[in-house]
Amino acid sequence: MLLACWSAKGGSGTTVVSVAIASLLGRDSPAGALLVDLAGDVPAVLGLPEPAGPGIAGWLDAGVEVPADALTRLEVAGPGGLRLLARGSLEEGPAGAAAGRGAVLAALLAVDGRPVVADCGGGPVGAGLAVAAAAPTSLLVIRPCYLSIRRALLAGLRPSGIVVVGSSLRTLQADDVEAALGVPVVATVALDDRVARAVDAGLLGHRLPRSLRHPLRHVA
Repeated sequence: MLLACWSAKGGSGTTVVSVAIASLLGRDSPAGALLVDLAGDVPAVLGLPEPAGPGIAGWLDAGVEVPADALTRLEVAGPGGLRLLARGSLEEGPAGAAAGRGAVLAALLAVDGRPVVADCGGGPVGAGLAVAAAAPTSLLVIRPCYLSIRRALLAGLRPSGIVVVGSSLRTLQADDVEAALGVPVVATVALDDRVARAVDAGLLGHRLPRSLRHPLRHVA
C-alpha cells in the first residue's frame, strides 16, 4: 500500500497530515508503517534529530549504482511503530533533484510489505512528483481558498482524494473545493492549537490530537 500526500503550495499542512496518517497506520499494522520524507520536515515534526548522513536525496542522486535494498539501510526508527526514510542532510539538496529515479523509488515503495505514506511536499517536483503521480492513493492536502484551488488546478496532478485543512470561518468550504476540483473530499481537518503545540514540541508521532485522529482514521 502506497499513499502519497502532496499540496499545490507550501504551508497547507501536508507534513502534518502525512505524519498523522502514517502514525494511524503504524499502530494498526503488525509490521508498522514506513513514512517517506521527500520534503524534509518530518524529523522535526516527530522530534527526531536532523539526519546527519545520507537519505533519499543521496540515494536518488547516486543513480543505478546503488542497489535498491540500500533504501532499507537508510531507515531510522520513529515513534509508535513508524520507520522513517528521511530526505537526508540538508547539504544534499532537495529530493526532487533526481527526477529520473523518482519512478524507480515509487515502484519500490509500492511493493513494500508495509503501509507506506510519502510526504511529497508542496508543488512537488522530481521524485516527489513521480511518487505522487504513481501512488494508488494520492491525497491533495489543501486550504479552502481561491489561490490554493487555482494552484491545484494548474498542478498537472489529479489526486484520488482531497484532505481539506481549514476553518469554518472561511468563505469557501469543503463542498466548494470538491466542486471546483471534481475530486471527492475524503477528510476535513479543522485548525487546532493542540496540533500546533504537538508539532512545535516534536510530539505529533507520540500523541495525535483528536482533531487529527478522528477525521483521518478512515483515510488510513
